[in-house]
Amino acid sequence: MSEKGYPSFLDPATLRDPISAQEFMVRMILNRAATATLVKVVKCTNNGGLSPVGFVDVQPLVNQVDGDNQAMPHGVVYGLPYSRLQGGENAIIIDPEPGDIGMAAFASHDISSVKASKNQANPGSSRRFDMADGMYFGGMLNGTPSQYIQFSGAGITITSPNPVTVNCTSSVVNASQSATVTSPSISLGAMGQTLLAFVTSAFMSLFNSHEHTDPQGGTTGVPIQQMNNTHMTTTVKGG
Repeated sequence: MSEKGYPSFLDPATLRDPISAQEFMVRMILNRAATATLVKVVKCTNNGGLSPVGFVDVQPLVNQVDGDNQAMPHGVVYGLPYSRLQGGENAIIIDPEPGDIGMAAFASHDISSVKASKNQANPGSSRRFDMADGMYFGGMLNGTPSQYIQFSGAGITITSPNPVTVNCTSSVVNASQSATVTSPSISLGAMGQTLLAFVTSAFMSLFNSHEHTDPQGGTTGVPIQQMNNTHMTTTVKGG
């Protein structure tokens, strides 16, 4: 029974002289060094919630090939820390999602000890330029987003198909020309109650006391049908 063979990268010209043979060995050694490649996210430990930066499992997208140029896909690489735009306790949280495409860069030494301690440490082993020591940087070759912050020469646009929430102790909006809020309904909390009470009181007083000029030169009396709170409607909500 014959054994199955595998195509080699070695060709007759490689062994024609010692220098060619040495060049071949150097190329084979360099081929074992992982540097950077495009990957697709398979899984992420976080899902957009408030949490420390997590890890992703990724599938390298550039296949390995054998000596006959036949594809030999990589397996999934597990537990790569991913990049988040953060300084101190200030961050923009956009966690990777399955299907995202990005870049994985691979460290020159074993980073497992630093990943575990989040502090300065010796290499966890003697491995070098290994895919196990990768880091993920997202946002390459992906599709059109539906939720985004867009910067252009025309200005800044924030778009979301979902609710947008701003949490803070106080807020200030400075508009040197104008400010516009367009909505079928606006809730203003306690301030809305005050505004609603003022508008209701002012309009009821104006309506209930107004008079018209009579065609004969006199004036009419106040309206017989007086306005009360039940007649007032507004899209400005308080409370």
